[in-house]
Amino acid sequence: MCGIVGYIGKKQAAPILLDGLAKLEYRGYDSAGMAVYDGAKIQVQKAAGRLKVLDEQTHNGKAMPGTIGIGHTRWATHGAPSDTNAHPHYNQDETIAVVHNGIIENYLKLRKKLEKKGFEFRSETDTEAVAMLLGYYYKGDPLEAIGKVMHRVEGSYALGIIFADHPDEVYSVRKDSPLIVGQSEEGSFIASDVPAILKYTRDVYFIQNEEIAVLTENTITFYNIDGEEIPKEPKRIEWDINAAEKGGYEHFMLKEMNEQPKTVSDTLNPRIKDGRVVIEELGMSDEEIRNLRKIHIVACGSAYHAGITGKYVFEGLARIPVEVDLASEFRYRDPIIEENTLVIIISQSGETADSLAALREAKELGAQTLGIVNVVGSSIAREADRVMYTWAGPEIAVATTKAYSAQLIAEYLLAIKFASARGKLSDEACALLIKDLKAIPAQIQMLLANKEDIQRFANRYLAARDVFFIGRGIDHAISLEGSLKLKEISYIHSEAYAAGELKHGTISLIEEGTLVTAVITQENLYKKVISNVVEVRTRGAFVMAVTNEDNTEIEKTADYVVYIPKTNRYFTNSLAIIPLQLFSYYVSVGKGLDVDKPRNLAKSVTVE
Repeated sequence: MCGIVGYIGKKQAAPILLDGLAKLEYRGYDSAGMAVYDGAKIQVQKAAGRLKVLDEQTHNGKAMPGTIGIGHTRWATHGAPSDTNAHPHYNQDETIAVVHNGIIENYLKLRKKLEKKGFEFRSETDTEAVAMLLGYYYKGDPLEAIGKVMHRVEGSYALGIIFADHPDEVYSVRKDSPLIVGQSEEGSFIASDVPAILKYTRDVYFIQNEEIAVLTENTITFYNIDGEEIPKEPKRIEWDINAAEKGGYEHFMLKEMNEQPKTVSDTLNPRIKDGRVVIEELGMSDEEIRNLRKIHIVACGSAYHAGITGKYVFEGLARIPVEVDLASEFRYRDPIIEENTLVIIISQSGETADSLAALREAKELGAQTLGIVNVVGSSIAREADRVMYTWAGPEIAVATTKAYSAQLIAEYLLAIKFASARGKLSDEACALLIKDLKAIPAQIQMLLANKEDIQRFANRYLAARDVFFIGRGIDHAISLEGSLKLKEISYIHSEAYAAGELKHGTISLIEEGTLVTAVITQENLYKKVISNVVEVRTRGAFVMAVTNEDNTEIEKTADYVVYIPKTNRYFTNSLAIIPLQLFSYYVSVGKGLDVDKPRNLAKSVTVE
C-alpha cells in the first residue's frame, strides 16, 4: 500500500515522478503529491483523488521545474483522504520534505512534545511528526538528523527525504516497509517497488532494515543507523519490462489470468528433473525432511487460502500434521512450536507486514522457516531460513490470480518432495503426480478459452446482493478464494462456507434467486455436496456448480455447470479456481468498476 518514488539527475524530476507513481497505482491509494526543489525552495503540490488530478494540476509535471524531487501515493491511515493530509509533508520552515510508507506508532507522543516546543502541525497524519522531528534535529548534517529520528520513532517506515540545504542529494530510509534504489545514465532513483523504475534501470539495491541511502546524480552510498558507511551489491531484475504493462488487454487482471499457464510452467518445469521433484534452493536433506514433526503454514488473504489447500495436500501426500494460521492471528495467539517444526510463510510480495512479523516470531520460537514468495530480495526472502520463489513475474492487479496459482504449484511440489523423502510415495505414484502437474498449464488454457460462456452467465448477476460459495475439503479452500475474488472487485457481499455447516445457521440466509456456487471436485464427497445443493435449491437458490468433467450427474441438480478437466484430486484447486476468477472479473467489468484498483484495497499490505 502507498507508493514512493524519488529522483535526482539531469532531467526534470516531476514528469519522472508522475510516471513512476502511475506504475505504482496498483498498490492502492486515495491521494497523491510531489515535492520538487526548484533552485530556490522546495515546492509541494498534492491532491486528494486519483493521480490524474495531480497530473492535471501540474500540467504533466511541467509546472514544477527542478531536477530533484520525491513523490507519493497515499492510502489513508491517520487522517481522512484530503489535500492537507496527502504527502509530502514539510518541516516547520518548509526546508525539508518527507514522504512515508508505514505507520509511526508513537506519533502522538512525538507530536505533543513538539507542539510544546512551538511546532505547529498542519495535518492529522503520523508522517508530519517525522518531518517536524527532522526539522527539530537538523543542524546542517542530514545523516545526523536522520539517525536521531530513527532512534526516536517507533513503527514501520520507508522514507524519501529532500533538504533545501542539500539540493544535490536525496535520502531514503527503511524499517519494515519496502524500499529500493537504483541508478542509470539519467540519474538515481528511489521507489517502493520495482515497476516504478524498471524503464530506467534493472540493477537495484534493496535497502535493509535501519539503513540509509544517500543518492546523488551519479552515486548511491549506504549507511547504518550510526552513520557508518556500509557496502552493498545490486540485484539484477530479470523481468521483461512488458510484463509490467497491459500488453493490449483491457485490464491487468485479465492479462494476469491469461498468464497463468506460463506462470505455472515457469514455477513447475525447472523443478522437475529426470522425472523427480528437485527443489535445489530448499537446502533440506531427506533426513531433515523425515525428522519434521509438524508444519505451520502462515499467510494472509489469498495466500492463506492457498495455505488451506496446502494443508490437505501435505497431510494427504506426506502425512505430516499441518496447522494453517492467519499471520495476524499467529503473532498474538502464543503458538506452540515443537522441536522439528517447519513454519512456511506464503506471501506474494514478501513484504506483508503481518506475515513478516509472524516469520520473526517463528524464528524466535526456534522453528525452521521457509518463505514461498514471488519477489526476489524481499524481506521474507532474506529473513527466512530457506526460500522458494514462485517466479510469477510482476502482478499489478490488486486481486491476485497468477501469484495464487504459482503458490499452489509450489505447495504441490513441496508436498511431493516431502512425501517421497518420507517414503510415503512410490516412484510410480510420484511419476503419476508429476504427469498430472505437467498437464495443468494446458488445462488452465482450455478453461480460459471458455470465458465467453462465463461472461454471459456473469452478466445475469450484476445486481446480485448476496452470493454464497460452498464446498467440502479442498473444495472449501477453493470456495474461500472464489468468494474473496468476487467481493474484492465487485463489492457484492459474498461468503464461503464448508457445505456441511449449512444447516448450522447459514441456510437461513438462502432465499428465492440467491446465487450459490458449489465447488464439487472431490470424488469421495460428491454425494455429500449434492445433498447440500438440493438443500439450497429447495429454498429457492440458483446453483452454479464447478465440478469434474465426469460428474455429469450434477446436471440433474445444478442450474449451471462448469466442468474442469480430470486431474489428481489434490490439484483440483489449480483448475476450479479459473472459472471463479473469470466470473468475478466479468461481474466487475459488467458493473463498470475499476477492476485493477478496487476501492479501499492495496496490493501489498505493509502495515498492520
